[in-house]
Amino acid sequence: MDWLYDRPLLTGVVPWAATALAVAGALWLLVAPTTNPRRYRLRIVPGCVLAAIALTAAGWIVVEKWWRPFPDPVEPEVYAWIGGGLLAVLLVAARLVTDRHLLRGVVSVVAALAVVAGAASQVNLVFDAYPTLRDVLGLPAANAVDFADVPGPVADPVTGRPLDAHWQPPADLPDQGRVTTVPIPGAESGFAARDAQIYLPPAYFADPRPLLPVLVLLAGQPGSPGDWFAGGRLAETMDAFAAQHGGLAPVVVVADGTGSTLANPLCLDSELGNVDTYLATDVPNWVKSNLQVDPNPQSWAVGGLSYGGTCSLQLATNHPDVYPTFVDLSGQLEPTLGDRERTVDAAFGGDDAAFTAVNPMDLMANRQYPDTAGVFVVGSDDHDYAPGVHTLYEAALKAGMDVHLVELPGGHSFAVWSAGLAGQTDWLAKRMGLIS
Repeated sequence: MDWLYDRPLLTGVVPWAATALAVAGALWLLVAPTTNPRRYRLRIVPGCVLAAIALTAAGWIVVEKWWRPFPDPVEPEVYAWIGGGLLAVLLVAARLVTDRHLLRGVVSVVAALAVVAGAASQVNLVFDAYPTLRDVLGLPAANAVDFADVPGPVADPVTGRPLDAHWQPPADLPDQGRVTTVPIPGAESGFAARDAQIYLPPAYFADPRPLLPVLVLLAGQPGSPGDWFAGGRLAETMDAFAAQHGGLAPVVVVADGTGSTLANPLCLDSELGNVDTYLATDVPNWVKSNLQVDPNPQSWAVGGLSYGGTCSLQLATNHPDVYPTFVDLSGQLEPTLGDRERTVDAAFGGDDAAFTAVNPMDLMANRQYPDTAGVFVVGSDDHDYAPGVHTLYEAALKAGMDVHLVELPGGHSFAVWSAGLAGQTDWLAKRMGLIS
């Protein structure tokens, strides 16, 4: 079934077919015959349209103004597609109630499903989040391996800086890396994290094994570690890099920085959870104890997208001795629950000084970071985040960091984040001593 599970959903025939079927389904629901066509056209269809608009508007108010589960606003076109799906559901419900014709009822249900599927496809195109059906269903990657089957330490690992100058790949080196899932407990922080997902490059399975650098990656909010392997195309990016460098690539640990899909603990040690200690202490300690990697902090980096990008800069500014290298992909100007007052109240009980003591912008205004290097990446159409990213970049320069700024075509989506990471792998590998 791999041929079906791995069929692309963002390119090729699938999005076009989904759109065509959705249009056909919408036309059927709007104009197909029914028991009382005049009443259907003049009363039921307008009523369903008004109801769909009202429900969509109510959802927008709840999400954007009241509940505010996401730090960034949802794209308006997403609400439009959700409204289209709601309209299809309302229309098919009305048809099933008012039209007792069995065959037309079956066709109407199929038509509504086509519209909902087409709307979901369009939302997926906005975020570039699920490239394949495997990603939609959350199925294990074809290159997945149980952590218990990951080879243990080997004697006399290959060391040196840059590592590629001291490494000779064996003839039987695997063509691809492997992905494994494992819990990383919050031994010091007490933070209840979801399982981490770890990419191990081909060279990790060699004997002798090179002591590889470590990249800790963080997903967005809402999100999960698996997002980096779906929309982020992490394994493909690292496999492509490894293929050009004798199987060498960083070990990539995608750690959980939120605790659940919708939680937003701000990547801080606060009343919302000790995420900072988890990512700066628990994760590095576990990795060094359970994987054979380079323990030198100069060989470690942290990165992330959106919330994870914000978090990466927080870790780099609060713990430059742990993460002297960072990749901030479309991060926020500061950790936020929507506004400063609400954030400080929820995290620190209204103590603004406690917030500024750990906020990257405030830290960079008062400290110098001559040994820190990083990259800021943002979409040229990301109007909500691009101004903040530019501000952070200027502040990092003034704080003595070796940083650069990259703008890529696109908005706040995986199209930017996957390309952003892929475009910085060479820079990261050089910075972490992997290649010359």
